[in-house]
Amino acid sequence: MKLLVASLIIFMSISVKAQQSFKQQQLQFERVKMAYDLKWTTLEKELQQAGFQENFEMLVTAYKAEGKLEIWLKNQNKTKFALFKTYDFCAHSGKLGPKVTEGDLQTPEGFYKINVFNPMSSYHLSLGIDYPNEVDKARTGKDRKTGGDIYIHGDCVTVGCIPLTDDKIREVYILAVEAKNAGQPEIPVYIFPFRMTKTNFESYAKQYPQHIAFWNTLQPGFKSFEKDKKILNVLTKSNGQTILKR
Repeated sequence: MKLLVASLIIFMSISVKAQQSFKQQQLQFERVKMAYDLKWTTLEKELQQAGFQENFEMLVTAYKAEGKLEIWLKNQNKTKFALFKTYDFCAHSGKLGPKVTEGDLQTPEGFYKINVFNPMSSYHLSLGIDYPNEVDKARTGKDRKTGGDIYIHGDCVTVGCIPLTDDKIREVYILAVEAKNAGQPEIPVYIFPFRMTKTNFESYAKQYPQHIAFWNTLQPGFKSFEKDKKILNVLTKSNGQTILKR
């Protein structure tokens, strides 16, 4: 997926002042305006019924084996996230296990954040994640390419991204816009190979023994979020280590 750089809003480059008008900037794009026209009235009612106020924060979890993407929200005066909606992947790419090289068709596994809003995507609307992280780079090595351009997007095709259909991405996209517009600096995206319960881990480890060491670095994050429902304090180091800080 090629980026239209002039059209993209990248988190780290936006000032506090610009954050306040982020929604207005996004609404200048036809597809974003259409998404709001089609979805926002219903979403607002659902948010109110679920107890979420106007200014909420957002977190995304995804499970490759189950093909599920979850949207977690919390009011800014709360400490824990609560599940708001779950969406099915529309298509799958690759197998369980992390993305290693460009063109391997794998969907990444690890701890990321949304770093791009693309309102003019080739796949309707898309939210980019900041793959590769340091662990990914270390895994790929110096003589190979990590690949990139990993998105949560519309349509129903994929070569490593997470497609949701145009209808579903409209909801996810504008929820992310609302969270960003409310001042959330980073929206976490945690992509797990599967729901990393003890039973599931033992089962998938038998099928994919080559990934056990890596999955052992993801499971503490899964368990921590399942228990606390808080943003993880994750450090990914250039030597390929993932450290969950307390």
